[in-house]
Amino acid sequence: MNGGPGRDSLSKAERTAVAAAVNAILFRCQLQRGEGRMRAAIRARRKRTLQSTNVKGEDNGAICDVVLQVCYAMGCAAFPKATPMKRRTGGTWEDLRQCDDATVDYFKDKLRMSPRVFQEITEALWASWETYESGTCSFGIGRSSGSVVVRDVTAVLLSAYPDKISWPTGLQKAVVLRAFIDKGFPSCHGCIDCTHIFIDKPANCRREDYYDRKRRFSIQAQVVVDLNLRVLDVFVGYPGSCHDVRIVHLSSLWAREEAGELFTGPPVMLPFGVRTNGYLLGDNGYPPSEWVVVPYSGLSQTSSKLRFDNKQKTARGVVERAFGRLKGMWRLFLRSHKTNMETLPRQFVAVSILHNILIDGGIPFHDNLLWEVGPDGVRRRVDLGMERPLRLMCMESLTGDALILRNTLAERMGAQ
Repeated sequence: MNGGPGRDSLSKAERTAVAAAVNAILFRCQLQRGEGRMRAAIRARRKRTLQSTNVKGEDNGAICDVVLQVCYAMGCAAFPKATPMKRRTGGTWEDLRQCDDATVDYFKDKLRMSPRVFQEITEALWASWETYESGTCSFGIGRSSGSVVVRDVTAVLLSAYPDKISWPTGLQKAVVLRAFIDKGFPSCHGCIDCTHIFIDKPANCRREDYYDRKRRFSIQAQVVVDLNLRVLDVFVGYPGSCHDVRIVHLSSLWAREEAGELFTGPPVMLPFGVRTNGYLLGDNGYPPSEWVVVPYSGLSQTSSKLRFDNKQKTARGVVERAFGRLKGMWRLFLRSHKTNMETLPRQFVAVSILHNILIDGGIPFHDNLLWEVGPDGVRRRVDLGMERPLRLMCMESLTGDALILRNTLAERMGAQ
């Protein structure tokens, strides 16, 4: 200090400087102490997860693989750069790449933690299979704060990628149609089916409406997918007791088909002079129509009908694989949700957007995620919430055009 002889006190500017230095040191110590507690909590929870009897080592490893795959997708620009949160250097996803040591300061600036702690948190959340409500408690975050975060992220995804789930057009439509032609279904645009999203007992509504055939409370999600597992259309929110036919009648697909807006383009000529603008493949939960082609089924079938059913079932299996990938990577949809009819449908649509982003980025999926060990110690396939129709739809509602289209497709397969 530059004080004069015999000076025994600090000036006002010097006292301010010392106080600022002490505050900076205390703040740094608090950050390091908080970071240390967080790392200890993560290590303890990871240890408990690995020791749990409900998770096999290979399953846990598979989930960790998913974390690496998502991080890889972020790093290789599988997520489009047109995100609400970005810098001029290339976007937040590019700046958060784990392989770049220069981003440590950026991590701490944006997330207030180091890259290693961020990665440990991500792995712990994925490996624990917990929902955000139970997971927030492990990091000292209240449930209400966790709900707000999920709501905000959901809103950002829906606004940032409004066209990520859309009916195929242009080149994408040509690719989809070509893939179904190779399967024996010319002019087919996709496969349709429903899955149940399990919820807790609903309040302030008719509970019996949400009680499905598996004696669980649920809501239905109707999805149309292509052969690449991409989601082309999603409609979610109706009670689990609703039949697939009622849901498709209430969805936008029905209105668009009635208005002639669903299958556009020139009609395709099939054998015997049959023309079609397009159709979807469905199971016997749907009645045969001019735009939903279902299998014949039944005990006594001719060789052509049996061949058609086998090919139709093989192509339609893409829906179950799509649900398996979606729910296998976002495992919260394998468990019961707290009932919130306003946010849950939006969350499912947001996850469907992420599902398409990862597929477009070429991120693979590990089949081990479709298996889990139950309380009895038996390893079994996860319940994807898909129900098989108990009986065929009434044939009285069939139209001649629907029967002609299906019979023509079957004869075409036999002639090839």
